[in-house]
Formats: sequence, structure tokens, C-alpha cells
Amino acid sequence: MASLDDLKELYFQECDELLEAMAEGLRDMENSPDHSEAIHSVFRAVHSIKGGAGAFDLSVLVDYAHRFETLLDHIRAGRIQTNAELMSLLHRAGDHLSDHISAAKGQIPPIAAADPKIISAMEAALPTGASDPEAEPTPDFAPLALSLAELTPIAPIAETRDPPIAIGNPALLRRIIRFAPHPALYRAGHDPALFMRALADLGQIEVTVHHAQLPPLDSYQTGDAGLFWEIVLTSDATAHEVQGVFEFVEDLAEITIRTDSDATAAQDDLTGQESRPTAAPEAIAAPLSAPNATGVDTQSAPAPAPAHPPVSSDTPAPQATKSVATIRVNLDRVDRLINLIGELVIKEAMLGQTIETAGLPANSDIHKGLDGVRQLASEIQESVMAIRAQPLKSVFERMHRVVREASDATHKPVRLITEGEDTEVDKTIIEKLVDPLTHMLRNSIDHGIEARAARITAQKHEEGIIRLSAAHRSGRIVIEVSDDGAGINRDKVRHIAEARGLVAPEAQLSTAEIDNLLFLPGFSSKDEISALSGRGVGLDVVRREIQSLGGRVTIQSTPGSGTSFTISLPLTLAVLQGMLVDVEGQTVVIPINAIVETIQPHTVQIHSTGTHTRVVQNRGELVPLVDAGQSLNLRQALHNINDRILIVVETDKFNRAALLVDRIHDTRQVVIKSLEENYGEIPGISAATILGNGRIALILDPDEIVHAAATPHPLALEVCHA
Repeated sequence: MASLDDLKELYFQECDELLEAMAEGLRDMENSPDHSEAIHSVFRAVHSIKGGAGAFDLSVLVDYAHRFETLLDHIRAGRIQTNAELMSLLHRAGDHLSDHISAAKGQIPPIAAADPKIISAMEAALPTGASDPEAEPTPDFAPLALSLAELTPIAPIAETRDPPIAIGNPALLRRIIRFAPHPALYRAGHDPALFMRALADLGQIEVTVHHAQLPPLDSYQTGDAGLFWEIVLTSDATAHEVQGVFEFVEDLAEITIRTDSDATAAQDDLTGQESRPTAAPEAIAAPLSAPNATGVDTQSAPAPAPAHPPVSSDTPAPQATKSVATIRVNLDRVDRLINLIGELVIKEAMLGQTIETAGLPANSDIHKGLDGVRQLASEIQESVMAIRAQPLKSVFERMHRVVREASDATHKPVRLITEGEDTEVDKTIIEKLVDPLTHMLRNSIDHGIEARAARITAQKHEEGIIRLSAAHRSGRIVIEVSDDGAGINRDKVRHIAEARGLVAPEAQLSTAEIDNLLFLPGFSSKDEISALSGRGVGLDVVRREIQSLGGRVTIQSTPGSGTSFTISLPLTLAVLQGMLVDVEGQTVVIPINAIVETIQPHTVQIHSTGTHTRVVQNRGELVPLVDAGQSLNLRQALHNINDRILIVVETDKFNRAALLVDRIHDTRQVVIKSLEENYGEIPGISAATILGNGRIALILDPDEIVHAAATPHPLALEVCHA
């Protein structure tokens, strides 16, 4: 049986999904003139969060969610019209609800009470004279014993929100709904009146309350109840829409829905049988709690629940609704499975090496069997990697709040447009993307987007636009953050870099090199310290964190039109497509994503620019030549390199460079093994892998290798000889 902590953890996981639905619904409300479905979605999300919070006695969260829910209920009932100011309030209210949930999780300090500014704003937005029944003081009164035994039933009263519906319309259906709440429904903070209103939004309703099981007042206990409702709904709504009203309380009440016997069964979505009891029939006999204010005062004599209509043997069975079954699995288990798959790939490579050493013919049965194993291992690996893949939507959703807060802090109206939210990335990468994207978005708003007056002067719309997009390209994930701001002021950037001693005044820098100065530690173009910038911490952190994920970040800017940052990341941190090369007898791996091309030295011109510095002239460009063996301290500098290979790599710090290696073996997918966890951090080496012959091959970090060539002390690599 699940413990309370397990149930609470499940609730918080559902809260994350509900917060995403709420945020998406709020944006739909902003972008669509007819947002009736969006407001219902937002209301359901907040209502469900409140209900679950009540079950775990999270009183502060329940109180705030109830106030938020009250405002949303007035909006969906049409009593409040949305505008830009109200939408801003709803977004801030949603952010604060997220903070309450984070506090309940223990991720941030506890929140003693809701933000009074937001509460005051929500109360001010309510219609004149509107009040929250639960917030009103309870008047003093003297209890009076009352017997209900001899009351005469009163005819049902129809609650009509829309013009009367013609019952003769063949497109309409009459549904009889029996709603009998359990005590848990009231303890979770639900109000039956809200369900009545939701049904009234679907059509015309007639509500009858049954009180026969209500205990006498002298024996009534708080937490008990005895009311149930019978609602006749006349509407053209589908069965799914009707059932959706009770979607989040199916376990907290007995709910049955059936079509009226006077209606044609074929008109119903569920082929004449729409009854969905969610609890045992005798559950209604349990003592129930007095409900919250329902707004329904109709009473009638008790009546037995109607029986389900029989289904004849020749009536075709209703089609089952197709749904995707899901399970929740601990991430550690998936990680262990991925490690086992990695070991399988290594064993398969070892087996292939053994068969090759044995000299067996290529058409032998063993070779064919190995090919089959290799294909299966590859498919299993791809399937397991897909399990860890998660859409970027959760990260993109959080960025909307980052933009709102940065916009408020800088007093610049900014709108974020997201694209490619469904692009899937390894979960480990997703968790580490939040901080870099946060830095980049804040940088775009603080440095890129102009002030309102400046944008108007430049004949731009006063609202700045930032686009956050993601896509799969060439086996990698590419994330782009672009704005329509003023672009990079390269003269100012260079002046600041020279003043701080980051570059020499006489240095010849290209526009790309000037742009890359923004990534240097301590660089800031702000003279004053603000809430967003001025402390010299920003884009250097972005580059460092992206590089730790095996990725790279580039920048492009057009003065007056805007700036674009592009992040390129591997699909997963578990496997790598690499080129196996030989360096002074050692087999090492160079990541394929860093390789631009391979060159034979005798086909290009090589120039010396100093005592120990050489450059390669290739395609009209001069790139530095770096001897990988010398950088790794495996040998002295080679003078005759015509029988070697040059591999042009693209780095983040030095653009391009030509790595000198002895020869190329092949390209293959290798399993990444962390050196930091098993050995220690080694400059110039990002990770290691195990080859088919059982030997360890180190995976080079091209950035560090090229950087080491520019320093007087080359890298030491004793581990290579292990």
C-alpha cells in the first residue's frame, strides 16, 4: 500500500502537469478572442490543485488556490471581461501559485500567507458586490432543532443561464446525472455549486436536491453529510464534455450519468449506455458532510437511482476509447538500464574484435549472427534512449515567467514566442538547460531589447519580441534565442574589453571575435549594477554550462535588427559518435560534431608564424596547426608531417584549428564513461570509452587541446599509458 509520502509525491508530479496546462491555457486566453475552452482548462487546473492540497492539509495553498479559483469562475461565467491588465494579473497569480507549490515541496522557504498585493488585485478585479462565501464572517445564531420528516416535496427549479432550449430539437439529449459526494470531497475543498455551474454552461439544467439521508441536527457531526443531487441536463454536449465536469472528483463521489429514456439512444456518443458509477452503490448510505454554499435550494422527496438501461445481445459493443498507457519509473532504474545497454555495446564490440582476430570469413554464420546481435543492440539502445527523452516544453514553460519578471524589472514590454516545444532531449540535459536559458533571456531583455521610447524612435513596435526555438538538426539539438533589439554595439564591446585588459589595443579582431568577447569571464557592458546585470556574471556562465553538456554556443548579431544565440547540444550524454584516431600509439576519440573536415598535409600550404607556431592555409582561411601528440605531452614537435593527417575542428574559443594526428581508424558510436567520477578531472580530456579490444580510449576535448597549444605548459597525460 502506498504511503502518505508516496501519495504526496504523486500529487506534486500531477501539480507540475497541471501548472503546465494552466500556463498554456493562460497564453491561449491572451492569443484567442474566443477563449472559453482555455478558461475552462485554467479553472480545472487550479481547481484540481486546490482539491489535492486539501487532502494533504496544505491550508495556505488551499486558501490561495480558492481565491484564484473564485476569480477564474467569474471570468468563465462572463461576469468579468478579460483585457491586457487582467491577463497580466492572471499570469502573476499563476506564478504565485507555482511558488506555493514549490514551497509545499520544500524547494523554497515556506510561504506563511499569500502575497497581499496579488490578493488585493484579485479582489479588486471581482465584480462590484461579488464576494467569496467562504471568506464572509459567520453570523452568530442560536441553534434550532428542526425535523424534515413531514416536509412536502417541492418541484424542481430549473437553473437556466442561456435562453430556453427547445426540447424538440433532435440534436439535444436529456441526461440524468446523480451526484452524491463523499465526505472526502468536502474535506478536499470542493464546492458542489461549481459543478452545477459547469453543467449549466453546457445547456439547460434542472436540479433536485435529496435530503432524506441528512441526519437530525442534534446528532449532526462536522464532516458528515447526507445530501445528493439529481440533475437533468438538456444539451447538445458530448458525453466526454459532460464527464469532464467531474473528471477530477471521480473518486470523491458517486456519479452516474444516463440518457433519458425518452431520448433516442443512438444519438448518444456512448451507444445508449453512458452510466459511469465511480463508487459502489452503497457508498451513498455513508454519513455525508454538510456542503458548502451551493446556490441551489430546490428539494424533493428521495427517489431511487434509475437502473441502467439493458443492452440487448445483438447490440454492437461500444468501441473502446484508445488511450496510451503510461507508468512512472524511477530515473535511477532507467540509468542502470542505460549502463547495461552500454556494457552490451562494449561486449558486442569485443566479440567482433575477437572474430576478426580469429580470421573467420566475412560470410560465416558467426559473422551473420554477430550482425544480427549488433542490429538488435542498436535498436535496444535507441529504445532505451527514447525512454529518457523528454520534450522541452517543461523548460520553455518556465521561461515565460523569466521573461515576465525581467520585463517588469526593466520596464520594457517584451513578449516571448516559443517554437519546437515538443522537441525531445535527454532528461539529464533538460535539467541543466534552465540556468543557461535564463541567463540568455535576461541578457536579451536587459542588453538587447531597447527601451520603449528608443523602439518607437527606431520605428519598431514598442513591444519587443524574443523567440525561443528548438529543433533536431544533424543528430544534435539546436536551441536558438533571438531578439529584435538593437544588436551588439561592437565598438562599445571592444572599448570595454580594452579598458579591462581583456584584449590588446592593437589586436586585429574580426566581428565574430569581438562578439565572442561577451563570453569572457567578468565582462559586462553595464556600468551600474541592476537586478539583472552589472556584476560581470552572465554569458561566461552560459558558455561554461553548455560546454559541460558537450555542446557549444555561438552568437550572431546585426546592428539595429537584433541578436541571436545558438546552442548546439548532443541528443544524449550517454553515447557519442566519434572518430577513432591514433596519436603516438594511443587510440583516442574526437567527437564527430566538432570535426569540420580532414586534410592531407601535402595538399595545403603550411606557414610558420613564430618559433613554435604554424598555421594552415585552407580554403582562403588561416587556421592554427596544433599537434595533438605534443599538446598531450606524448612527444616532441614533429617537423615532417606529410605522412600524417590534419583534422580541422571547430571550437568555441578559437573558432577553427587543425589537429595533427598520426592516422584515422574509423568512426563509430562509443559509450561515454565519466572520468571525473571514476578517476578525476584531466585537462583536454572530456571522458573515456572502452574499445572492442577491451582497452580504454580517451575522448578528447578539442577546446582544451587547442587552448593548451597556446600555453607554455602542455597537458600531461600519464593516464594514456595505463
